[in-house]
Amino acid sequence: MNINVLLFGIATDLIGSSSLQIELPINCSVATFKEILVSKNESLKEMSTYAVAINESYASNETIIKESDIVAIIPPVSGG
Repeated sequence: MNINVLLFGIATDLIGSSSLQIELPINCSVATFKEILVSKNESLKEMSTYAVAINESYASNETIIKESDIVAIIPPVSGG
């Protein structure tokens, strides 16, 4: 299945775009998605940690991604 991934913060800088398309297997978990994402975009290895949101809600590694889902990569944010 083909998924649209939105990128924010440093992820946008590392990829050079605010979104990308990625091919995932059906019934793909967030944990597997992360592995595939980094294997296809090695520059993301520079981010030590990030959150994944699906349809505007934070997702755990066990969450299953569906074809119609909108997935977002959200790096840590610091501020005061």
